[in-house]
Amino acid sequence: MNEMPSRPEVFHSGSSKGYAEVLQCRLGRTVRARKREQAVLVRFAEQAAAVETLEGVVHAKLGDAIVTGLFGENWPVSRDTFAGKYDAVPPLEVGAPGRYMSLPIEVLAVEMQAPFDVVLADGHSRLTGRPGDWLVDYGDGNLGIVNAVIFGATYEILEAG
Repeated sequence: MNEMPSRPEVFHSGSSKGYAEVLQCRLGRTVRARKREQAVLVRFAEQAAAVETLEGVVHAKLGDAIVTGLFGENWPVSRDTFAGKYDAVPPLEVGAPGRYMSLPIEVLAVEMQAPFDVVLADGHSRLTGRPGDWLVDYGDGNLGIVNAVIFGATYEILEAG
């Protein structure tokens, strides 16, 4: 008998704070992790833009930060949350393009064992995760996907659930 392939699980960013805590109850392997402080390059969108990330296209608004990470990967960060996640490297002034340091924010994360999707809070940006990728709850109601290699290089696990 042929089985129909299962559809990937879909998570909706912006719909619930503490999403990973709910997942921990269901999946039982949530970890508390902290972003490592590291230099990244940042530019700011001069108009609405579609940013090609490793996990899919994400829509950035005018003024949103577009960050380039250690492996050349890009992702947008809303102007509303950028200051709480990054700090300008002197003599750069905040708001100018250039080098920023990621701040050591804590997150909850789940290493996923099957394909999954995240629909972002804007309602039309959709990320696709693969087995081994991490579903990250940033604690502000936003979810993201971090590739396994990038997660290992940019986060330190503080406590396994």
